Amino acid sequence: MSTLLYRVGKTAYRKPGYFILGWILILGIVISMISMNGIHISSEMKIEGTESQKILDQLATELPAASGGQGSVVFKAPENERLDTPERLAAITKGVNEVYGINEVINPADYAAEASSSTTEATQAASMDQSAAATAPLSYGPLMADGVPVPGVILSADGSIALFQFQFTIEQSAISQDIFDSVIDTVKNVEKDTNITVLPGETLKSVSIGVGSAEIVGLVIAAIVLLVTLGSVVAAGLPLITALLGVGIGVGGAFSISKFIEMPSVTSVLALMIGLAVGIDYALFIVNRQRRMIIDQGLSAQEAAARAIGTSGSAVFFAGLTVIIALCGMLVIGLTFLSTMALVAAATVLINVFVALTLLPALLGLVGERICSPKARKKNKDHHTTGNRGIADGWVKFVIKYRWVTIVAIVVVLGVAATPIAKMEMGIPGAASANLDTVARQSYDAISEGFGEGFNGPLILVAEPKNSSTPVTPELLGNLVKELQAQKNVALVTPLGMTKDLAIFSLIPETGPSDITTKNLVNDLRATESSIAQSNDVKLGVTGFTAVNIDMSAKLADVFPIYVGIIILLSLIILLLVFRSIIVPIKATIGFLLSILATFGITTAVFQWGWLHSLFGFDTGGPLLSFMPIIVTGILYGLAMDYQVFLVSSMRESYVHGHEGSESVVHGYNQVSRVVVGAAIIMISVFAGFIFTDDVMIKQIGFTLAVGILIDAFIIRMGLVPAVMSIFGNKAWALPKWLDRILPNLDVEGEKLIATLNAKDKSNSMK
Repeated sequence: MSTLLYRVGKTAYRKPGYFILGWILILGIVISMISMNGIHISSEMKIEGTESQKILDQLATELPAASGGQGSVVFKAPENERLDTPERLAAITKGVNEVYGINEVINPADYAAEASSSTTEATQAASMDQSAAATAPLSYGPLMADGVPVPGVILSADGSIALFQFQFTIEQSAISQDIFDSVIDTVKNVEKDTNITVLPGETLKSVSIGVGSAEIVGLVIAAIVLLVTLGSVVAAGLPLITALLGVGIGVGGAFSISKFIEMPSVTSVLALMIGLAVGIDYALFIVNRQRRMIIDQGLSAQEAAARAIGTSGSAVFFAGLTVIIALCGMLVIGLTFLSTMALVAAATVLINVFVALTLLPALLGLVGERICSPKARKKNKDHHTTGNRGIADGWVKFVIKYRWVTIVAIVVVLGVAATPIAKMEMGIPGAASANLDTVARQSYDAISEGFGEGFNGPLILVAEPKNSSTPVTPELLGNLVKELQAQKNVALVTPLGMTKDLAIFSLIPETGPSDITTKNLVNDLRATESSIAQSNDVKLGVTGFTAVNIDMSAKLADVFPIYVGIIILLSLIILLLVFRSIIVPIKATIGFLLSILATFGITTAVFQWGWLHSLFGFDTGGPLLSFMPIIVTGILYGLAMDYQVFLVSSMRESYVHGHEGSESVVHGYNQVSRVVVGAAIIMISVFAGFIFTDDVMIKQIGFTLAVGILIDAFIIRMGLVPAVMSIFGNKAWALPKWLDRILPNLDVEGEKLIATLNAKDKSNSMK
């Protein structure tokens, strides 16, 4: 591997034009595909195999009108005023009718018009036309205009808040921005000359990519760290250029095919996060290695670049492979949206690895000897000659001297940080935890104030006779409405439609979507032994946003241990091959488990309990994103192994070159600690930039990744690793003879390559 990469690096350095033009051509193809196909993103996250998804799929087939997306709008009167004045009633009625006039919105009047042509349609229309007042408590009722209910609108008891709920003819994920804008513009007209406040609900919020100016700050910090670490504007610029190109091709490539595959909105942001981080870091390690060889060994820039690709390039390759394996481990979970995220992120990492191994040496070829100025060579060479390693040397020797105290202190601190995990709640952050100044949150609060928090998360119920030959009748429909309404924690039941095979209802709980009582209600309704199911001889299915949320959290919680086991097993095999050691992979895994537990504990305290919420730009705590643990675990495991590979491979290289015991730990640590710290700060900066986006899901992922890297790099790799390695000494590299014989020698440190090149240099000097 090292020899092959050495040749690639040397060729790219000598003939940079071919490699540079090749990558520019690839970028051009991606841009062309985007211009032809456009960018298509979705907010839909299907959880295949769950009860709620089965019901949605069934409705899409048997009752398509009931499977469309839902929308809601809140009308709010000024303080101490009512909405049911003649002028305001006229404005609201006009706005509602205009919304029903939009082609993609279901108009209840259409069902009534078709009633005469079909008995089934007539029954369905009658069901859908039933007023909410039929089963609603006296605290709210239909909004009346000239003695006739305004379809789809209910009014709070004090008359100050009205809720307009309607349904689209197409699935939520297929609704375009133009349709959302049309609905919002229509209802916003109600505000004119009425002093009514119109608050579109969260489901009318368009899907966005979720990237803003805050990420630029992270890149600026990364540029500063690169400049400080490498000491040269030219050298610092190369990692940024290669990372941006790699991310452009990776994320752009995903966008270019988004017309043909469903692309969740968070996918591109995830790929952007990890692509920037690893792209900058991988290039940093190679450029730093080249500069060290120029300064320490007096090599030419060309030879140093080729050797850097052959040595550090090998470490980059296997570090990237570990990240890719950790990401691809998500495929075994069997969830389409997670698989898409994993594959796009993994492809972006792979592209960045290839960019670092081919484009970077080509760019180094253009820079030539300017990669390291004469002043930098003299300054760093003098520093190297004196043996003064400064803070890094003092720190690692301190850690080794007090290694047992260090280990115990780290375990205790991280253990305490992990304790909030016991109270961690998973879900989909929504309007309830949005910032107070957002329209979605104001709409949520207004609905809660006027009608109860449950109206923010209606459940969709489907009832089917257990005996397939028994049809659904109006009598059965009435009995189900009556018994459902009598259930504990049920505020309102409204029939939405029926066919001969099933009946569909909207059920409003008294409690909010994320309340544990709502979850219990869903489970009770689904129970086959429930009194409603038995007395009516039916099967009840539950879906809707709240039910989907519950099912998603449960499914992901079940598969999480399996996923962790798979990535740990695969990564242990890779680390065994890379380091030819049993102790090192085990130590790396234990260290990672400590860091990930502490990371999730801190994230729970901040985003669920609300600690330091104002510092991170949010107002209200809420559940943690249900699929975040799987995504973050995969990414952090891969990135943690990056640092493991770079740091420990340096220690192994020192051991191979004659340093014994703790001396190899100190020497190896001093060789790469500065660049590992710089790389970690860069990653933290990139991830932290996403904390200050408006999307709470992206905010949580960015925060968790930033904290995870902070803990893993500065506590585990910079503290626990040298302490543990010094305890084992040379035994850390022990390998049973039978295993040593069957394992291939990957030569990640480039030992064979350097030996061959040194022998060649010696032979040439003797001629």
